[in-house]
Amino acid sequence: MLVFNNIFRCHRLIQNPVRLLLRSWHKEPIPVSWKKPEIGWTKLNFDGSCKGRGGKGSIGGIIRNHKAEFLLGYAESIGRTTSTIAELSALRRGLELVLENGWTDLWLEGDARTLIDVIVRRRQVKCAEVQRYVSHINLIIPELNNCVLTHIYREGNRAADMFAQIGHQLEKPRIWWHVPPNEVVRIVEEDAEGKMIIRRR
Repeated sequence: MLVFNNIFRCHRLIQNPVRLLLRSWHKEPIPVSWKKPEIGWTKLNFDGSCKGRGGKGSIGGIIRNHKAEFLLGYAESIGRTTSTIAELSALRRGLELVLENGWTDLWLEGDARTLIDVIVRRRQVKCAEVQRYVSHINLIIPELNNCVLTHIYREGNRAADMFAQIGHQLEKPRIWWHVPPNEVVRIVEEDAEGKMIIRRR
């Protein structure tokens, strides 16, 4: 089993690089926890969800500061789609909200390892729809002062996942400011406390 432990730097189109941290794969149980961003930074965790044979999709995400305080959450049902498009939609929507709020030093984190690798390495993909999303995301990122993009196992992305699940129940997009919905409160508190979850493979 290959172990990925290097930080890969994405080639810049405009200004600052996006850095990708691929966390190591192990056969042993892996302790996973959500980490706070540095002082002055905000962190966006995002997730997409796709259910059933019809491919009903939804997106969700959560933005927190260096104190792990909840700043913003979002969720939305996006209709029939694929899991790949749902993940990319979640990231794109989160980036749009980040720019709207003037947060310029950003840590992006999601659990779709392959997609993160595609974005950071600016790889071309065969699917035209996926490529459109990737290209749009790569146009937004250089508008930030600093941006770090990392992969996290699903156990460390629970809050974003819960927002994505909430999205399935919504008839229209929704944003939460400063106070998270009840379904997410416990997860946000546990993340802030540094709760460790063991991932067993």
